[in-house]
Amino acid sequence: MRLILLGPPGSGKGTQAQRLVQRYNIVQLSTGEMLRAAVAAQTPVGLKAKDVMASGGLVPDEVVIGIISDRIDQPDANNGFILDGFPRTVPQAEALDALLKKKHLKLDAVIELRVNESALLERVETRVAQMRERGEEIRADDTPEVLTKRLASYRALTEPLIHYYSERRKLLTVDGMMTIEAVTREIDRILSAIGAVEAKAAKKVSAAKRTAKAAKKAAKPASKPPGRGAKKGAKTPGKGAKAAKPAAKRAKKAVKRTARKASVGSRARTAAKARKTAKKVTKKRAKA
Repeated sequence: MRLILLGPPGSGKGTQAQRLVQRYNIVQLSTGEMLRAAVAAQTPVGLKAKDVMASGGLVPDEVVIGIISDRIDQPDANNGFILDGFPRTVPQAEALDALLKKKHLKLDAVIELRVNESALLERVETRVAQMRERGEEIRADDTPEVLTKRLASYRALTEPLIHYYSERRKLLTVDGMMTIEAVTREIDRILSAIGAVEAKAAKKVSAAKRTAKAAKKAAKPASKPPGRGAKKGAKTPGKGAKAAKPAAKRAKKAVKRTARKASVGSRARTAAKARKTAKKVTKKRAKA
């Protein structure tokens, strides 16, 4: 199962991604974490990213695609993955499509968590007010002002992806304003509807059937037990006896053919002898 989660900040993508990871044994791929891991591992692509990041620039799309390519080749991604934070733009989506096509893979779905931005801002404002009342420290990136900027950035850069994947019939929309449990149930429902879940279940059933068939074959006796009329201690014919049956039939037919030939030859000789005797009798009568 290979998925992309789309949605603005505060839509609950992280929570739902973790639930999908646990439920379907797939991995969550965050571009930020992958970049840091590639840099730490000093992979060729990671070293390119390190140089760009050190200069304060944005990592080019081709470098990010290279890191994603290396990551999805790892064994733990065999069952599938969820891309979190990528793609953010249409060119990135096109590059991702080209990468997956090259690897003979395909996306199962792009799930959009649609939310009411005004409601999100109200949530943040309420949370910040409650934290201030309790005297708790407020993070610099957890304010209505910052959220407003992030929402504007999302609309400008990422929202075109909704149209991109909608045209390719990959987009599935879920109401992100529902409760967490309700959103999870709806995601499971649509994954089942498109066959992403059944395909996995069918593989398990098929494997179980093959195992059961092999077990049944192993438990099956090599030969049939003797019937009621069989004597005690009599051995049941094995594979050798079965193999000998066709040869015995052929031999029996050959004997019959020989017997028929012999019988035909004997009758011919008897008839010839009778004719010879008849000729002698006719000659004697003629002399008399």
